Amino acid sequence: MKKILIPVDFSDYSQSAIAYAAQISNQQGQEIDLVHIFTNHTNIYANRVVNPDLVDPEVEVAKKNMARLLESEQAKYPEVTFHTFYKDGNLYEEVSKMTAAFQYDAVIMGTKGSAGLEAVFLGSNTYDVILNSKTPVLAVPKESPRFKVNRVGLLCNFKEAELHVLNQAINLIGKDFELILVHVNKDDKDIRIIHNQFKEWIDKIIEQTGIENISYTVKPQVLYNRAAENISHAIDAVIADEQIDLLLVTKSRKSIFRKLVDENIVRKLAYATSIPKFFARVLPVK
Repeated sequence: MKKILIPVDFSDYSQSAIAYAAQISNQQGQEIDLVHIFTNHTNIYANRVVNPDLVDPEVEVAKKNMARLLESEQAKYPEVTFHTFYKDGNLYEEVSKMTAAFQYDAVIMGTKGSAGLEAVFLGSNTYDVILNSKTPVLAVPKESPRFKVNRVGLLCNFKEAELHVLNQAINLIGKDFELILVHVNKDDKDIRIIHNQFKEWIDKIIEQTGIENISYTVKPQVLYNRAAENISHAIDAVIADEQIDLLLVTKSRKSIFRKLVDENIVRKLAYATSIPKFFARVLPVK
């Protein structure tokens, strides 16, 4: 069974995530699990330890909100199967428990988009989910609820992990898209060497994924004054120039993502763009 997990707080942001996921489901057939996590129960609920008959009013409000949300989404997407869950605790911990119990294709989370996407990365719980989740996390800006993947970008450093992440994305969205390989030439390597690397790398991608519609672009770091924090600007420029609909980011220690994290500019990368981003890591072989 293929499934997608969506944390729901009944905001416009989570509704955008649901809309995006439902469109994926219509094409790829996943069922969707909606989970509302109570992170701040009232004192009444805490007193249930003493009196189990007490009910936190937040619970009934959440269930009514979920029922309305489910009715609305089911009307829009009658072919999609939705399931609802309620959990108590920390967002990251509860999502981790659910993804450990079931192998979801992805966790899809709504974000504030270009008007304030930093909230996703400054909020410790959500940041932990994106940074550490063993399950791929797809961050969907509020401004991008329409599922469109004509052109999919992959941050490329010629690492084996990128192939695994690409296959995880294919598992979620299929492979009917043009793949744009995005390389930031941070070390000012000879462009002829990079072109040869791309020729070999594209052959390997075709062999391992079956995707044949592939192009690539190289952004020289010298254009960005060699400032490490401006790698994000190079990526943003590619997204705009190449009209990329979805960006795939590999979360390995040798990936651009880890470099961005180490240099504390993930927030800048996220804040400056308003397209969905698919963050995935490669798990060690047991």
